[in-house]
Amino acid sequence: MSTETPLLQQHFIRQIVRDDLAAGKHSVIHTRFPPEPNGYLHLGHAKSICLNFGLAGEFAGTCNLRFDDTNPSKEDVEYVEAIQRDVKWLGFEWAELRHASDYFEVFYQAALKLIRGGLAYVDDLSADEVREYRGTLTEPGRNSPYRERTVEENLDLFQRMRAGEFADGSKTLRAKLDMASGNINLRDPALYRVRKVHHQNTGDAWPIYPMYDFAHSLSDAVEGITHSLCTLEFEDHRPLYDWCVDKVDLANDPALWQSLVAAGLPTTPSKPRQIEFSRGNINYTVMSKRKLITLVSENLVDGWDDPRMPTIAGMRRRGFTPAGIRLFWERIGVSKQNSTIDMGVLEGCIREDLDAKAPRRLAVIDPLKLTITNLPADHAETLTFANHPKDDTFGSRSVPFSPSLWIEREDFAEVPPKGFHRLKPDGEVRLRGVGIVRCDELVKDAAGEVVELRCTLDLESRTGMPGSDRKVKGTIHWVSARDAVPAVVRLYDRLFDVNDPDDDSDGKTYKDHLNPGSRRVVHGYVEPAAAGLEREDRVQFERLGFFVADMHDHTHAAPVFNRVVTLRDSWAKQA
Repeated sequence: MSTETPLLQQHFIRQIVRDDLAAGKHSVIHTRFPPEPNGYLHLGHAKSICLNFGLAGEFAGTCNLRFDDTNPSKEDVEYVEAIQRDVKWLGFEWAELRHASDYFEVFYQAALKLIRGGLAYVDDLSADEVREYRGTLTEPGRNSPYRERTVEENLDLFQRMRAGEFADGSKTLRAKLDMASGNINLRDPALYRVRKVHHQNTGDAWPIYPMYDFAHSLSDAVEGITHSLCTLEFEDHRPLYDWCVDKVDLANDPALWQSLVAAGLPTTPSKPRQIEFSRGNINYTVMSKRKLITLVSENLVDGWDDPRMPTIAGMRRRGFTPAGIRLFWERIGVSKQNSTIDMGVLEGCIREDLDAKAPRRLAVIDPLKLTITNLPADHAETLTFANHPKDDTFGSRSVPFSPSLWIEREDFAEVPPKGFHRLKPDGEVRLRGVGIVRCDELVKDAAGEVVELRCTLDLESRTGMPGSDRKVKGTIHWVSARDAVPAVVRLYDRLFDVNDPDDDSDGKTYKDHLNPGSRRVVHGYVEPAAAGLEREDRVQFERLGFFVADMHDHTHAAPVFNRVVTLRDSWAKQA
């Protein structure tokens, strides 16, 4: 089965969409992916991207990319550009690119409508006082002393907030709901706050900014979103979401959004439905934006695209494939049950995808010299190797062979353990594609370390010779020392060494659990065909794992490869 078109898992959101279409509730479904541009996207966001864009594609609908840019003090154009790259790299295209800031005038007019209807008021309480008045989970809140201001007074104050007359944090616009509600989110939530911060899209035009719940619900309504998919922490916010949509009622009040029509933004408001699903939690990592920003800002990693990071940019540089990530989230499915997924499942999906797609090459990353003594020192020949053992369409390549070779140091043992079937003193092993060699002599340096193996090649065991079918238990790979290209190889592993880095019950933080072995840089050798790969080309180095030519540092003359995943799950036995 191709990983490009994984078998679709049935889940409750897919069924809701199917039922809504069958009932004629919508003629076309419309979803959105609404990231806040305050950091790089991570694997949890990839779940939402795959779900929103995937459903739109599956049911012939549309999906918008909308930036929730209502908190400009934490936002940056770098993040905007990175998010667009990540969505495209995952294989998706948005129907329209929108910004919450496109609708600032709509939000403002909607707030005025709520004030005129007696549904919102301007409050002078400080942030600390608001928390004090809010109450607790077991005690009701208290009404603000400013709650009963007249409509006229609230309109005047809010318009003056808009004009920039008041200092940051001095006033808020709050919805007039129920301070005794059992849902704290409904205890007169803030709709607007005074923030005199420069905005990347609107400049200094707005000294006030809408709160997330207000802006998000009305953005969905303005864009005609049919299914607003979000994670479970927003379940308690759904009553406020519905209240904002219902009370503003954009669909039946076109005066509120005429500014969009004048600006040429297609607008067909409707009543969206919010549906919650569980987050994508994965072990051995953290996916809190705050923690990821800390890792970057404190130089605990090498930037947002460090291959150890769970960011989409990091996974891309690591060599993970878009198809493998899509396969992973489709295979995991969607539910309302929070759970933590084993990182090995994701790595397995990447491994499965790469096994089918990655050509094979020869590389040695911990080199030990092997010299074949019964061939002339100047002997040279070219062998033909298949590029993929399971797919003839990959073709074949020429691999240079000489008597001077590099092999993996772990493929030789001077004192072999029980069951060791590779090279040992007076032992034999098959050199991949060459024939059987016997280890006759060890060369050691002054410290007693083996630096060279001197071997003889059984010429009768070569391809086409009478002894080519002679059996030996071990086969090892090699590269010609005369022809191989020196390469930097980065061996990446999990960034944290504990299953749940977020668990601070032992008095340690996630930073205390950084895995010191998460990156190891070695200097090895690759066959010329591997050095000739282009940046971001993925390959299997035989017997070693899947690797990618680094997207920034790799050149043909000085190759740099990152290990994507090992050939099998090395963490499973540790669990």
